[in-house]
Amino acid sequence: MGKRLRWHKDSPLRLWALRQADRAVVAFIWALHWLPLPVLAKVGARFGTLLRLLAKRRRRIAEVNLARCFPEWTDDARARLLREHFHFLGRSLLERGIAWFASPERIRRLVRLEGWAEHVAPLIAAGQPVILVTPHFLGLDLVGTRLTLEGDFVSVYSRQRRRPVADRWLRHGRSRFGQQLLIARQDGIRPVVRALKAGQPFYYLPDLDYGGKDAIFVPFFGVPAATITALPRLARLANAAVVLCIAEMDPSGRGYRARFSLPWRDYPTDDERADVERMNREIEAAVCRLPAQYFWVHRRFKTQPEGKGEWYR
Repeated sequence: MGKRLRWHKDSPLRLWALRQADRAVVAFIWALHWLPLPVLAKVGARFGTLLRLLAKRRRRIAEVNLARCFPEWTDDARARLLREHFHFLGRSLLERGIAWFASPERIRRLVRLEGWAEHVAPLIAAGQPVILVTPHFLGLDLVGTRLTLEGDFVSVYSRQRRRPVADRWLRHGRSRFGQQLLIARQDGIRPVVRALKAGQPFYYLPDLDYGGKDAIFVPFFGVPAATITALPRLARLANAAVVLCIAEMDPSGRGYRARFSLPWRDYPTDDERADVERMNREIEAAVCRLPAQYFWVHRRFKTQPEGKGEWYR
């Protein structure tokens, strides 16, 4: 008998199966994007319920995160939040088809920008480099696509090396309109600084755990979290204004909203740790306002100070 076919992560059979599965998912999302958003939102919420039941690993990650961030809540309160979170998560996955396939007119109609004309557009018109600090709320993909209708942006993404179909469509969603610049996270910050100085606002997602490299431990909801220090460095190198951008999904499924803050005053300072702590505090305040819409299924605390152990077993 010939060699047994091994189903390891880089086996040709597994990679082929992933490509076919991703093609099927894209086709499914394309078909759903024709639905009116309130209808699609109901389908997405039910899909989220199914995810909560089947995706045990992700559910466990979210449970750990909620217990760490909201220890004062009752178990029932956290369980309700978890259910609501998976409703929004299911919606965000299926409504991604709007970002990938819908017309510019529909995207403009569905995503409202609050504070853009007042706080951001004047900075861009004046030639001021701008960093839009966009935490991982579940509406960020459609909001990001909507913003590209306002001009050219730069953003960072993680290459999906083993999933070329998914990688292509993820990049497509962020670069459909205009001359968008997508930079792989592995390429560092120099291309971002050049783009900022050339006048492209940076759509920056700073709140994932990328490990200990270029990160320091600062509190996130009182829990030590490995947090990358790029924001104050970028702001200093590019002399950029920093604006908080929060992507909100309407609970009723009637649209999205992007809220832009005033530019942060006195940022950055000479204290990198204080600057990173401020960023986390700003994100915490937004999470407290929209707790169900934050990306709780990410292992935000996977990197821990030595000796703290693994929380997501």
